[in-house]
Amino acid sequence: MKLMRVGPLGQEKPAILDKDGKVRDLSGHVADIGGAAISPEGLAKIAAIDPASLPEIAVDRIGACVAGTGKFICIGLNYSDHAAETGAAVPPEPVIFMKATSAICGPNDDVLIPRGSEKTDWEVELGVVIGKTAKYVSEADAMDYVAGYCVSHDVSERAFQTERAGQWTKGKSCDTFGPIGPWLVTKDEIANPHDLKMWLSVNGKMMQDGSSKTMVYGVAHVVSYLSQFMSLHPGDIISTGTPPGVGLGMKPPQFLKAGDVVELGIEGLGTQKQTFKADA
Repeated sequence: MKLMRVGPLGQEKPAILDKDGKVRDLSGHVADIGGAAISPEGLAKIAAIDPASLPEIAVDRIGACVAGTGKFICIGLNYSDHAAETGAAVPPEPVIFMKATSAICGPNDDVLIPRGSEKTDWEVELGVVIGKTAKYVSEADAMDYVAGYCVSHDVSERAFQTERAGQWTKGKSCDTFGPIGPWLVTKDEIANPHDLKMWLSVNGKMMQDGSSKTMVYGVAHVVSYLSQFMSLHPGDIISTGTPPGVGLGMKPPQFLKAGDVVELGIEGLGTQKQTFKADA
């Protein structure tokens, strides 16, 4: 299934994309796409509904595909070819950092370049959405806790991230730096999350043209690993790293400016398009 949230910011309705590409209203059956609705039981309930029986919605805006996210966790340097382009060694364990949930926005919403930004950068990433509480889970069982996947754009301000004191979080958490969606695609639709084409373009020029094949620590490993340190809850999102082609890795480096248009997508998970604007 492809689950989504549509409507004005703060007033999104839960919806499902049917086989003909029509958006159908799920609000008569679930309160939102998050929490209990994306548990194994909740997803089974939705799967039993005939989409043709649901009202069609005229879409003016697509919201973030998951509601009520408590944690937005990112894995750094998790693609071998991206680590190489940055001059970093592949880490011996997953590198964990957090992205503020206030960064989350819709897949086609404008992205705001923050005040004082010098080096706003792009990163297409595979997002993993947790469907039930995971604590101390084994790698063998980890996929039981995954509801599905989405496109995640890990927008980053590199000067904030690495050239100032402290941790990476402040370079990752600016408002609108976390577009997710357009859909939460349930895991049964994705045969192998480690063999998906991933791409990103800036103003029509292809910058990232990679594959999740080069992911170092796979989905099951990352879910199990994180669950040793913190409980993962329904609606939590794990952004699992990016293939090469980020602005920081260019020679010379290239960064985003107001007016730039970024488009990105992952095979089977949909596409995003954002216009970058200066924050007021």
